[in-house]
Parts: sequence; C-alpha cells; structure tokens
Amino acid sequence: MPRVALPDGAVREFPAGTRLSDVVAEIMPGAAAGKGKKGKPIAALLDGTAVGLDASLPAEGTPALEVLFKGDARALPVMRHSAAHVMARAVMRLFEGVELAFGPTVGAGFYYDMRASRPITDEDLPKIEEEMRRIIAADEAFERVEVPRVKAVEIVRGLNQPLKAEHIETGLAEHPTLSFYRQGEFVDLCRGPHVPSPGCIGAFKLTNIAGAYWKGDANNAQLQRLYGTAWFSQEDLDAHVAALEEARRRDHRVLGKQLDLFTTSPLVGSGLVLWMPKGAVLRSTLESFVREELAARGYQPVYTPHIGKVDLYKISGHYPYYADSQFKPIVMAEDEQYLLKPMNCPHHTMIYKARPHSYKDLPLRLAEFGTVYRYEQSGELGGMTRVRGFTQDDAHIFCTPEQVEGEVEGCIDFTLKVLESLAFDNFRVRLGFRDPASDKYVGPPERWNEAEAAIERVARRMNLPGCEPEPGEAAFYGPKIDFVVNDSLGREWQLGTVQLDYNLPSRERFDLEYIGADNAKHQPVMIHRAPLGSMERFVGVLIEHFAGAFPLWLAPEQVRVIPVSEKSEAYAREVKARLEAAGLRTGLDLAAEKLGAKIRTAQLDLIPMMVVCGPRDEAAGTVSLRDRLDGDLGAMSLEAAVERLRDENARRAVRHKPKPLVLPGGDATGGVEPDGEDY
Repeated sequence: MPRVALPDGAVREFPAGTRLSDVVAEIMPGAAAGKGKKGKPIAALLDGTAVGLDASLPAEGTPALEVLFKGDARALPVMRHSAAHVMARAVMRLFEGVELAFGPTVGAGFYYDMRASRPITDEDLPKIEEEMRRIIAADEAFERVEVPRVKAVEIVRGLNQPLKAEHIETGLAEHPTLSFYRQGEFVDLCRGPHVPSPGCIGAFKLTNIAGAYWKGDANNAQLQRLYGTAWFSQEDLDAHVAALEEARRRDHRVLGKQLDLFTTSPLVGSGLVLWMPKGAVLRSTLESFVREELAARGYQPVYTPHIGKVDLYKISGHYPYYADSQFKPIVMAEDEQYLLKPMNCPHHTMIYKARPHSYKDLPLRLAEFGTVYRYEQSGELGGMTRVRGFTQDDAHIFCTPEQVEGEVEGCIDFTLKVLESLAFDNFRVRLGFRDPASDKYVGPPERWNEAEAAIERVARRMNLPGCEPEPGEAAFYGPKIDFVVNDSLGREWQLGTVQLDYNLPSRERFDLEYIGADNAKHQPVMIHRAPLGSMERFVGVLIEHFAGAFPLWLAPEQVRVIPVSEKSEAYAREVKARLEAAGLRTGLDLAAEKLGAKIRTAQLDLIPMMVVCGPRDEAAGTVSLRDRLDGDLGAMSLEAAVERLRDENARRAVRHKPKPLVLPGGDATGGVEPDGEDY
C-alpha cells in the first residue's frame, strides 16, 4: 500500500490509485469542504511536480504531497492550462469549424493553436474574453475521462477534430489509454493537469494572435496561435500587463530599427541579421573587450571555414544527432557532401591534430569568433535572439586531466567578468548533467561521472548561485555549466556556457593525443566555452536589458558635441577632434536648431554624454558636460572633460545600471511547471 509524506513530517497510507481529492478530503476535511481560511484546494505538488487533484497516487513509493490553494504561485501553471481550455471552449462557441491543435502553458501565460472557418482577428478577442467570463461564471467542473486509444480516435473523429486524430494515430501510438477532459459540451484530448473548475481562474487577458504550424513544421497545416495570460488577482494581472508594455517598449526589433543597429531583408533570407554601421560598432566593441581578455588569458586566435565535409560532423557525433537543426548537405562532384558549419568544435580539433603535442604544450587555448548556421523553423525565428546564422565567441581548451579544474575555473572567472561589465548582476548557474535513461549521450558512464563531478566541485568551490544539477540538460558529449541571466525585465536567458568534454578527443571520435611526462601517449580533455554565446542573441538581450541606453563604453556614439550657435562651430570641431584623439566615438550636431532642441534630439538618440560649448567656453577653454540621465554636470576645462570621459570609457564603467522591473509574485519563472498538459 503506497504511503504519502505530508509537509508536517507525517506519513499516511492509502490504497493504490487513490485520487488526491480523496486524500485531501481525509487529511484536510475542513479545507476540502471550503471551510478553511484559504478556501478549497485547487491543485497539489506530488514530489515537487504540479498536478491536479484528479491525479492518482502511484502504486508504490512514498511521494511527498503538498496541497496548493488559490493564490499560491506554484499553482499558476495548472490554473493557466485550465484557462487555455476555457479559451478554446469560448472560441468553439463563437466560430464555426474550429479545429484544435495543442494548448499548453508558456512563460507567464498560455496559448492554443487552432484554425477556424475564418481567421480570428484582434477585434475578436474582446468577444472571446466575454464568452470566457460566462464559462467561468457557470463554473462547470473539469471532468477527467480515460479511454482506450482506439476509442479515443473514435471520439475525436466524432468531434470533427482531424488534427487530434492524426496526433493519436502517429504521435501517441505507444499509449494504450488516453485521457480527455470534459466540461459541459466541451470535450478535449488532454493529459492535464487542471484545477477542479473554472471558478478557480482569477483575472485573465488575451494578449495577441500569431501564426503557427501544426507540430511546428512549415510543411504542415498553418494555424493561428491565440495567446493569453491569467493571474490570481487583478492587481497581478495589471502589473503583468504593465510589464508587457515595458517589454514592447524595449523590444530589440523596434529599438534596433530606431537606433539604426541592425536590419533584416526577405531577399537575404529569414533569420539572417544585417549589422548596420552603428550596430557593427557595438558588436566590434564587445569583440574588442573579449579579445583583450583572450590575449591576457593566454588564448591563441584561429580561423576556420564556414563549411566542412559531412564526415567531420559524423565523427564528432553532431551529424546525425542534430540533423533536423542543420541545413541540408551540399552535394559536390563524386557525391562528396559538405555542410554549412553548425558548430566550431570539430574544426578546432583538426587544428589541434595538425601537429604533435607534448604535455608541456598544454593547456592549448584556441579562440575564434566563428559564424555557424542552424536550420531554425520559420515560426521559431525572432529578431536577433533566434536566428539561422550567428557568430559565437567560441574557444576550445585542450588540457591534461590534472589541469581540468583550473581551466574550468578560469573559464568561469572569464564569464563572470563579462557579466559584471554589462550589469548582468542577477543570474544563476545551471549544471547540465546527462539523463542516464536517455540514449542521446555518447561515451561510457565513467567518463560522464568524472566530468560531472569535476564541474560540480569547481562551481561549488566558487560559490556560484544555483549549482543544482539538472539531468537531461547536458550536451550530447559532456556536462556543462550554463549561466542563466535575469535581465532588467525579469526574464531568464541562457547566455554564457562552459562544457567539459572527455568524448570528442577519445579514440572513438577524433583520437587526439599528447606525449606525457612518462613519454607515453595520453588523451587530452577538451573544454568548450563561450562567455557571450551567440553575438546576435547576446546583443539582442543587451538592447532590451539597457532599453537601448547603453553605458558610455559600449554606446556606438559615446559623446555628442553641441555648439550653442553657428559662432561656436569651429570650436566644436576642435572639441570633437580632441575627444576622438582620446579614443572616444564622437558625433557633432551642426543642425540649425536651438540648443534645447539639439539636447532633446541627443536624449532621444540615447547618447550617453553631451558636450555643450559656446563663445564663452571657447574664450576660457572650457565645455559644459551633460549626462543623459543626471543632466547638467556643469562647466569644466576641456582637458578635465576629456580625461573624465576617457577614464570612464577605459574602466568600462556602468554608472547607471538598469533598474529591475518589479514583476508580480509568482511569475512562471518562479513557479512549478506542470508535468504534462496537452498530449
């Protein structure tokens, strides 16, 4: 008989298959009847996984059970999934011929992919919301029904749901039984979890409509994706909507165009970024920063081609492991096949292998800003953060086993310096380990155990935040340390990474060697690291993090010289020349406008510093310095102004760090995602 561990430490026995609603009724009869201060339970955590109260206890074991009530952030994903079903039901009431696809939770909300007899538009959203309110007010229970797979096909065909029927027959062939959720006239194939009834849903809002493809494949049917968000209180919803508005204001796609940083062209191709001159300055400034650090830390620069033979990637294991995310091979004469380079590491192993190495040569640190190409589905592309061609600040370290932990520590230190210089103060470290139950990982378990133990020791020794192992998050060749950064909007981004690899150098792969102190051949260890990751993705995140208002050292135009009138233009040119001689990227505003208008233009252009000069300044050899955020800093000698700006630039100072946006408690980043949702 299975047992349940309760939060107070008590352990209770229940028959196998007992529903959690019955467990709650026995251990918390008052709460189950709605007589407690928190109201009725709406979901539960079973061994840390969010589940509905209609879930059953496992046949064996002692799972930990915690009951969740309305208002508990950990129940938000369950409530949001129920809101997705309510939305789908409302759409089916209002539109003819609606075919449903999938409706999961995502981030701080939910969506449902579907198609109707006519396209759904933004003008339809208020009508759908109103119908949702009627469904919630009726508060009909969500009823779970389990049926054999053959019966499930009959049900969805009877409901005129061809997409669901296809998915049961192709994607769910291994499931002997399937579950549906019924709510009034609405029946939907779904594995849950759900709250007991729609009355548990708090404040909600439908946010936007986007295009989608059935199962994310552009060769399949085109669908519409309706997005929404739901919260337990109107206050939290209002705060979230305000956060969305701020996110739209900071959208790197909008700011990138406004600030003339980058563009895209349908003639060039989707997911391929064109860097404008100002954006190129921003990128090259970041690259120069990284190159300085690389040189100081003993890295050697290399360059590799943009294509390679398919055989190279077969040996590394990248092909066919990631065949779906790579461009199709280019077939040459005599059937020789080449691939647009999907990663740099196999090329770097060939540089290592080009000559013999002694243990005295190691560690060998090879670095490259290498451009790689991935075949992302068109529906997954997004500005600079999800692209098909991107440049990595890539490096690979070849070292002895004894040098591993010191080299990993150096890679982490490098990444920390990069994050600090860009005001990414809020981050956590994720230890990506292999999932022993998966067959995607190469190499024997003992190699994995050694590598995982090494990176965990280093991460904990350096007191990095987080450091919890996450099975299934490793690269196929080795475990990794990912830096998951919170930007000023409270969103998480995986940026820098350090990966430890005992497999690519092995005899089964590239058979790399060095001669040890014992004059025998040994296998080196390989470390993959990229503090920024993708330059495109990093800059896209950076634009939104700073809302385009970059610190002085990073701004494409650092200083703008503004003469008070035409009489001071000659002196303004002299000031500009002095600033440029000091290594500062300087603009000059000679527009025939008043001083106030020029200052406003510089503010709108997000120029960090303005240098104002007039006839009196010319006579005294002074200028007036004006900060974008702090305003007028007063008059000072030109020499003092130049020295002040040069010093701030050299220190790569971030004087005005982005203020984190306060999001409502219980955003999805802090909640517990449910195990399941739609099949």
